[in-house]
Amino acid sequence: MNRNYLTMALASLISTGAVTNVFAADAARLKTIADAAIKPIMEKNGIPGLALAISVDGENHVFNYGLASKETGKPVAPTTLFELGSISKTFTVTLAAYAETVGQLSLSDKASQYLPAMKGRPFGDVALLNLGTHTAGGFPLQVPDEVQTEKQLMGYLQAWKPSYAAGTQRTYANPSIGMLGYITAKAMHQSFETAVEDTLFQELGLTSTFYTVPASRTSDYAQGYKKTGEPARLSPGLLSSEAYGAKSTATDMIRFIEANMGLVTLEAKLQQALTNTHTGYFSVGAMTQDLIWEQYPYPATLATLKDNNANTMLKTLPASEIQPPMKPREDVWINKTGSTNGFGAYTAFIPQQKLGIVILANKNYPNEDRVAAAYQILDALKTAD
Repeated sequence: MNRNYLTMALASLISTGAVTNVFAADAARLKTIADAAIKPIMEKNGIPGLALAISVDGENHVFNYGLASKETGKPVAPTTLFELGSISKTFTVTLAAYAETVGQLSLSDKASQYLPAMKGRPFGDVALLNLGTHTAGGFPLQVPDEVQTEKQLMGYLQAWKPSYAAGTQRTYANPSIGMLGYITAKAMHQSFETAVEDTLFQELGLTSTFYTVPASRTSDYAQGYKKTGEPARLSPGLLSSEAYGAKSTATDMIRFIEANMGLVTLEAKLQQALTNTHTGYFSVGAMTQDLIWEQYPYPATLATLKDNNANTMLKTLPASEIQPPMKPREDVWINKTGSTNGFGAYTAFIPQQKLGIVILANKNYPNEDRVAAAYQILDALKTAD
């Protein structure tokens, strides 16, 4: 899309009363681009319903497809809530970055500074930064099933022993990011959910983003479906809010992406916190590990993005610390996937291009297909060099 041309065309047409037609034509073209990418992946993967949001130069567009529930036949709508899975982690690191910005913690602090029971234990020596970059020393993907209470969690962490030196390997893990959220909330003297809801959701204007869906919105909560087609929804667990428990709409999430690109007017310290989450701390192959966000030099190839968002990235991989850390850049593709048993999500943005995308579906389907659809759409919208 030649957006400079559209801007000039709009200026020249304001006096003619044809402005509405310009916007209508632009929206129609966006819908054509969206349909061409989204409908094939829905058919291929048997996805009942999907919400797509695209941001172009700070203007967002939301397109809804299919059913929020096969059982009721209710269609996906602008108010439909989807489980975000691990995209929830981006809220956790934003809260930690905000707490650092206002002086409530430092990412260089050790865990034992906030958890005295961990003094003298390996976990106590882990820096908060390593918790937020999957480089803490090796945790399992999930909190072990036998760890059901906060007391058991503290016992598990006291007994934990690293598999490798912090900062040398990347192991994608919910317990580590979960503990970053847990510690951040302690530093802020609030519960995690309250801290995020009051500090982030409210200030960002995310009025339809929740950890616990309120009774007034349960009818908007999409039914999720496993890869086998069975109905599934998230069951809350220890550290689930911190790691994968948020639910939201495509409208709210594209606003969050626009805020990450600096396209939403925010209080200065919150904007700084959002920007700080794009700092590059570790190189992991072709990917740069930010605070949870993953980034690539732009333009990035589709093959690179698909490979680095595949399930192979859940394995332990060598990580090289970037010294000094890479300052937030505009010429990058930044993304994050998220999955639960019944939902699949993907979001990406290119600050330099002022382009962002959110794809929320009520079925867990391959990350590679999510990436391919997003790439096809954003590639069609990019500004010519």
